[in-house]
Amino acid sequence: MIEKFGVQLYTLRHEMEQDLFQVLTDLKKMGWSSVQISALSDKYDPKEVAQKLKELNLKAAGMHVPLNRLEYDMENVLREAHLYETRDIVCPYLSEELRTVDSYQHVKQLLNSIVDNHPDIRVSYHNHDFEFQTMINGQTAIEYLLDPAESNKILAEIDIYWVKKAGRDPLQFIDSYKNRMPIIHLKDMTNDEEETYAALGTGSIDVKPIIEWGEKSGIEWYVVEQDECPGDPFDSLQISYNYIQRLLGS
Repeated sequence: MIEKFGVQLYTLRHEMEQDLFQVLTDLKKMGWSSVQISALSDKYDPKEVAQKLKELNLKAAGMHVPLNRLEYDMENVLREAHLYETRDIVCPYLSEELRTVDSYQHVKQLLNSIVDNHPDIRVSYHNHDFEFQTMINGQTAIEYLLDPAESNKILAEIDIYWVKKAGRDPLQFIDSYKNRMPIIHLKDMTNDEEETYAALGTGSIDVKPIIEWGEKSGIEWYVVEQDECPGDPFDSLQISYNYIQRLLGS
């Protein structure tokens, strides 16, 4: 089952600026079998990146694509998804000026229209904590965007850290998205007042029941992300990888 776990490349964004191909090679050596495409510099040709992934036998666990590209550059987004052999496209973030009722309504319409026009792909939305702060028709913005109604085509990519940061229980929260979440983000939270990002197994979030839920509920990829690391992010990812191995072996 370890092959279902991957790394969000945003974790290694600074290292990728120096040498993306070395980053991918080092992740493969560590034991990871997939990466989620994100934070790629324009200096890297997607064809060359896709070729390197094939050489290393690294799968693409979806792509994070900024909203402006989803709105104005879908032709190239689809071309890249084809190169990376993934059908999962994720809207990763909304800038502060877009965190309004009107903007959330626009985003919901846009993401649904992409699926309507390209039914062979899946479109998900990745949460932070700010979507819990806006109410739309009696729902938080994240629940509005991810409403599990048949008419809503937007799938969930829940980040369990941000759910906890918003004061909600991650295991309870994700239950609404059973079989509507092909990818989940695993991220731990430090056991201190700062409640910042932590390597898996070192903080306050119990990921074991989340993985057990995921195996019954349609999760295809468990993507590990750590937005900031206390030192070398490869060290943090090694800690997370070792923890996953222990969990799966127990």
